[in-house]
Amino acid sequence: MEAGSLLEIWSTPEAAAPLRRLPSARLLPEVGLEGDRYALGGGTWAQYPDLEKQLTLIDRDDVAAVAAEVGGEFSTADTRRNLVTTGVDLPSLVGRWFAVGDALLFGMKRCPPCTHLERLTGLKLVKAMVHRGGINAAVFGGAVIAEGAVVRTMTEEEAARRGAPTGADRPVPRHVAG
Repeated sequence: MEAGSLLEIWSTPEAAAPLRRLPSARLLPEVGLEGDRYALGGGTWAQYPDLEKQLTLIDRDDVAAVAAEVGGEFSTADTRRNLVTTGVDLPSLVGRWFAVGDALLFGMKRCPPCTHLERLTGLKLVKAMVHRGGINAAVFGGAVIAEGAVVRTMTEEEAARRGAPTGADRPVPRHVAG
């Protein structure tokens, strides 16, 4: 079982507004990060399917690699992702159940970079982030999470015991080429 940790939590109530770092936050089932733009029904990508926009995660080392590649100031907040992790291969979580602290999540798809992010940062990020953009996840079991929480994969059986939908009701990930 792969495990890592949650380093940072980021949120903003409005599309394109600066993110603010939170020491803890509540993940709401079928909604996402309480108070975040997507949980409130807004956000630049609000038209995307509900399960694909609830929560975004990115790896700290990927952010550092992108910053080195683009040669500019680029921080974890600049990625506009909600959760910054370390020690977990995030792309491997697409199509799998995992936990952040006590919250039950499902990896829906990779989160590719976009030109919107380039407009906000003034950096050429699309090529540098193509395999380092993190993932989108859906929240199936809510909980308060805090910086330092364990991020770990879960078996189908463990997720089902925690109330995850199974069989025909199990979520279907979207595999994005890239």
